[in-house]
Amino acid sequence: MRPLTRRSLMAGGLAAGLWGCERQGAGSGAWTGGWVGASHERGHRVRDLARSGALPAPAVQRRAGVLVVGAGVAGLACARSLVAAGVDDVQLLELEDEAGGNSRGHRLAGMACPLGAHYLPVPAAHDTALLGLLESFGLCRFTHGRWTFDERHLCHSPQERIFHGGRWHDGLLPVPDAQALAAYRRFAKAVNEVRRELPFSLPTARAGWSAGHAALDAQTFARWLDAGGHVHPLLRSHLDYCCRDDFGAGLQQVSAWAGLHYFASRHGFMPSDGDEREAVLTWPEGNGWLTRRMAAPLADRLHGGRVVLRVEPGRDAVQVDAWDAGARRMERWQVSRVVMATPLHVAVRLFAAPPAALVAASRAMHHAPWLVANLHVGEALDDPPGAPPAWDNVIHGSALLGYVDAMHQSTRPHPGPTVLTAYWALGGQSPVELKAARARLLSDDWAPWAGAVVDDLTAAHPDLPGKLRHVDLMRYGHAMSIPVPGVRGHPALAALARPDGRVAFAHADLSGYSVFEEAFAQGERAARDLLGGFTRASAPRSPQHSPARLD
Repeated sequence: MRPLTRRSLMAGGLAAGLWGCERQGAGSGAWTGGWVGASHERGHRVRDLARSGALPAPAVQRRAGVLVVGAGVAGLACARSLVAAGVDDVQLLELEDEAGGNSRGHRLAGMACPLGAHYLPVPAAHDTALLGLLESFGLCRFTHGRWTFDERHLCHSPQERIFHGGRWHDGLLPVPDAQALAAYRRFAKAVNEVRRELPFSLPTARAGWSAGHAALDAQTFARWLDAGGHVHPLLRSHLDYCCRDDFGAGLQQVSAWAGLHYFASRHGFMPSDGDEREAVLTWPEGNGWLTRRMAAPLADRLHGGRVVLRVEPGRDAVQVDAWDAGARRMERWQVSRVVMATPLHVAVRLFAAPPAALVAASRAMHHAPWLVANLHVGEALDDPPGAPPAWDNVIHGSALLGYVDAMHQSTRPHPGPTVLTAYWALGGQSPVELKAARARLLSDDWAPWAGAVVDDLTAAHPDLPGKLRHVDLMRYGHAMSIPVPGVRGHPALAALARPDGRVAFAHADLSGYSVFEEAFAQGERAARDLLGGFTRASAPRSPQHSPARLD
């Protein structure tokens, strides 16, 4: 599974499934649970105050050279690069109390577990900036002309399995008959043909953009598959799972460029279990392990619980108004440069007169809602026959993307209590499904959602309800941009990625979809652009962010 990271959920089917599970959850009473993370109402303050047109008067004034709005992966990467280059007056504002965005960690029953993205594929050799970050954390080193990785942080075997036909099977492709295997091989050949014609890469900017890419971006993945005769149900089920896994929505929504990029930018499509699997780095708390280390040297510059409400660029400075949720007061920042490291649909609400490219890009985008469920299991689950317990466990035909085992990376000699982290991408196959799912996710009680998750997992683990102790649910109303047709090649994204005055943009949205590699690359790119501007002027110097009362 990828950050945030199967089957389509029709609006009526979703409601019926949740109501059924609510009855089961209410009757069992075997576990406790609830929502975790900051309330989504904090983020909605931007929307509500923007509609009202009235902001509270500022109580505190602060100054900074560079202000980064948003401390997710892109914002942290940008700030780290600026500080490393000697730009010492850098400050960050973050909506949540903790940095990390969709890559934050959690603890349940004393065990670390993720709240979002939970692994990072081993980067390609060309991604030197990301490899440099990992090297600084002691995860890898360059020796004898190649990168080697600390095996303690690589995913332990067995890595993945799928439950199909009443038993577990190694790998994530359903065990095929001869017809299905032939369909897999036909698709693998088609992917290789596309790779020979067009470059694909992570991060995507490295591959460039051509008429061939644009042609793929103009159609859905489902349409491209239909045209090529790739219609076998097991193949389509697996490809739909992959789209939900990386992009938050099914193959009826994402573009053909996105669906093919999933395979062509990495290892291609591997149609048999004998092929070598992609090496990944993972930790019990997921990519929170990375973001906490990214944030650590920025601790004195990082201001959590700040709801940015207005950004007003001026000729000589940028004025930023932010609500301090802890102190319950308004701050006003006067800064030389602002980096908007927020999702584009958030950024557009913060400007009285947003740039035309920002308006166009935000209108073109759809964001997928996600549910992440952490389940504390008090004792080892009974396992059906087949492949042994793995790190990544997928149930074929489930609405969920599967679950990862938080204790898989441990070295304990016997199974025992653990936390299972289950992922549910709610983007569906159409914008109508997406909106219906988001509305229910943000308004319903936690119990029906917990019941739905437990119900799905019980198909492979009938003893789960009796061994379950607690369920913590994290909901993301707008977790990640879905690369629908036309988004990745939209000229507005290219325009926003170019330096323009005192405001820069840095977010995975600029890549058209959300993974760690893209967010990191966008943050690094924004930092390079700012540093290039500073060489033509004076860089911000000593910190001047001590509070001053406005009487």
